[in-house]
Amino acid sequence: MKQPSLEERIIALEERNARVEADKAWETSWLRRAAIMLLTYLTVVAYLHFVIHISPWLNALVPVIGFLLSTLTVSLLKRWWLGNR
Repeated sequence: MKQPSLEERIIALEERNARVEADKAWETSWLRRAAIMLLTYLTVVAYLHFVIHISPWLNALVPVIGFLLSTLTVSLLKRWWLGNR
């Protein structure tokens, strides 16, 4: 099996470093923070409107649903943000 040349290895490392730097920038971006805050707020609003005074088993689902929504939506925002960066 042929090993990649030194130049190919350097190019691969530079591409990886660019991805890692973009991920770090995304993790600290205000858009990411605002998106998580908005999704958490909307989840709590829905909870307060529809689920008040229900058993703790259902109440415990609120943060889980908020987390799920944030991970689903934030990945879309991340792709958009990285493309416009």
